[in-house]
Amino acid sequence: MPAEKTRGAEEQKVQLFEVLPISRAVLTLAMPTVASSLVMVLYSLADTYFVSMLENPIQNSAVTLAAPVLLAFNAINNLFGVGASSMMSRALGRRDYETVRRSSAFGFWCALLSAVVFSLAVTVFQGPFLQILGADDSTREATAAYMMWTVSWGAVPSILNVVLAYLVRAEGSSLHASIGTMSGCLLNMILDPLFILPWGLNMGAAGAGLATFLSNTVACCYFAVLLFVRRGKTFVSVSPAYIRPKKEIVLGICGVGIPASIQNLLNVTGMTVLNNFTAGFGPDAVAAMGIAQKINMVPAQIALGFSQGIMPLVGYNYASGNVKRMKSAILFAGGAMLGFTSIMAVGYYVGAGGLSALFMKNEVVAGYCTSFLRGLCLAMPLLCVDFLGVGVFQSCGLGRNALLFAILRKIVLEIPALFLLNTLFPLYGLAYAQLTAEAVLAVAAVVVLTKLIRKLERTAVR
Repeated sequence: MPAEKTRGAEEQKVQLFEVLPISRAVLTLAMPTVASSLVMVLYSLADTYFVSMLENPIQNSAVTLAAPVLLAFNAINNLFGVGASSMMSRALGRRDYETVRRSSAFGFWCALLSAVVFSLAVTVFQGPFLQILGADDSTREATAAYMMWTVSWGAVPSILNVVLAYLVRAEGSSLHASIGTMSGCLLNMILDPLFILPWGLNMGAAGAGLATFLSNTVACCYFAVLLFVRRGKTFVSVSPAYIRPKKEIVLGICGVGIPASIQNLLNVTGMTVLNNFTAGFGPDAVAAMGIAQKINMVPAQIALGFSQGIMPLVGYNYASGNVKRMKSAILFAGGAMLGFTSIMAVGYYVGAGGLSALFMKNEVVAGYCTSFLRGLCLAMPLLCVDFLGVGVFQSCGLGRNALLFAILRKIVLEIPALFLLNTLFPLYGLAYAQLTAEAVLAVAAVVVLTKLIRKLERTAVR
C-alpha cells in the first residue's frame, strides 16, 4: 500500500476511534450494524411469514427444526469472524497494520475451508442430523428440502457473507459491512414469495431455502467488489500472500474465536433441546415456538447489533490504553440498549396475541405462540446486558470470560431450567427458561464489567 494512502487510511481510523465525540462514534459504528441486524431478522421473519401463509404447520416446522443447523454457522462465523475482527481492532489501536492484514486473510481463508467441510458433513450424514434435530416421518422430507439449499449449497456463501462483514467492520467501515449484509437480506425478502407461494414456484420451505442461498451469494459478491475497489485504501486483505500466519496471530484469533465458537455451539445445543421438548407436543407446538422465537429475535438482534457495532471502538481504545473513552462507549451503549429492550418487552407482552395472529391464522398455533412470546420477551432487557458484557470481553481479547458466560448460560442455567420448567409446567414452562438464565447472567455481567474497568483505571493511573 503506498505511503500516502496508508496515512490517509490511518487518519480516518484515528478520527473515528480517538477524536469523534463518544455518542457520535458509537452511533456511527453501531447504527449501520443495528440496521443490518434488523434487516437480517426481518428477512428471517419474512421466511416464517410467507411459509406461514401456506397454512401448513409441517412447512413451518421444517424451518424451525433446521434452525439449529443454521445457527451452527455462527460457530464458524464467531471463530474466524469475531476472532479475526477482535485481533484486527486491537492491532489498529497499536498501529500494527501488518497484523491487521494477516489476521483478515487468515480469518477469511479458514472460514472458507470450514464452510466447505461443514456443508459436506451435513450432506453426507443428513439422516442422523435430521433425527438429532427432532424431525419425524411427517416433517423429515420438508426439513431435508430446506436444508439442501440453506446448508448443502448455502453454507459457504452464508458463512463468508457474515465473516467478511466482521472483517470490514473491524476497521470502522460499519456502513459498508451493513450494506453488504442488507443487500442479500432485501433480495431474500423479494424472492421469498416468488419461490414459496402457490402463485410462484410453490416450493414451500424449500423455496425459502433457495431464496436464502441466492441472497447470500449476492452479498458475497458485494464484498468481493468492495475489497477490489478499495484495494490500497483498506487494511483488510483476503490475499493468499498474507495467509502464512504468525504464532501470535493464530493464538490471538483463537483465544477469542474458540470461546465465541463454543458459545454458539452451546446455543445450538440449547435450541436443539428446546425443539426436541416442543416436538413432543406435535407440529403445532413446534411451529408456534418457531414463530415466537422469530418475533422475539427482532429486538434481541437489534441489541446484539448494537453490542457488536461498538466492538471495534472498545477493542481499539483498550489496546491504546484510553480507558476513559472505552468506559464511556460501554456506558452509552448499555443505556441505549437497556432502554430500547425494556420498551419492546412491554410492547411484546401486551401485544403478543396480535403479533402471533399476523403469522398464523390457525387458532391453536396462534394460542401457543402468544403464550410462548410472553415468556420469551421478558428476558429481553436482561439479555442485552449479557450481550454487552460478552461483546466487551471479545473486544478486549478476554475469550475465557466470554466462554465462562456461555457455559453458565446454557449448561448451568438454561438447559437445566428447560428440564425443570417442562416438568412443572409442561410445554408452557419452556418459554421461561431463558428468563431464568438471564436474570443471573445480567447481574454477573455488571459485576465483571465493573471490576474490569476499575482494574484498567488503576493500571492507567500507575
